[in-house]
Amino acid sequence: MTSHTDVQSVLDSYPDALKNALLDLRQLIRDIANQNAEIGTLEETLKWGQPSFLTVRPKTGTTIRIDRDTSKNGDYVLYVNCQSSLVSEWRALFPHLHFGGDRSVHFRLSDPLPENELRQIITMALTYHSGKRKAARK
Repeated sequence: MTSHTDVQSVLDSYPDALKNALLDLRQLIRDIANQNAEIGTLEETLKWGQPSFLTVRPKTGTTIRIDRDTSKNGDYVLYVNCQSSLVSEWRALFPHLHFGGDRSVHFRLSDPLPENELRQIITMALTYHSGKRKAARK
């Protein structure tokens, strides 16, 4: 795991409740990457001013971004590339979660973090490209 020093600065700029929720989500992403050898090296950086996580060696997944939610769908959000099929897959698996178009899943600070669902969501995102390669080989 490589980390960009400005990520912590962005997180520190948020009110405590939001910051803590994003830190919990960040730690979950890191834990999943560390527990899954298929994911390889994960880089933490800023993309569009948002904390972002991308696989670099091997390039197994699509970028995950997390940030405050500026829509009316929630308080904080997890984004993936809108060109992926991930959100439609998540919508089918977890219809009780709140989604934004083809690129995001939204959370409220007042709700408990749906850790079981997020474990699957994050793993699917960080292994998205390796899953496509496996399907192409069949």
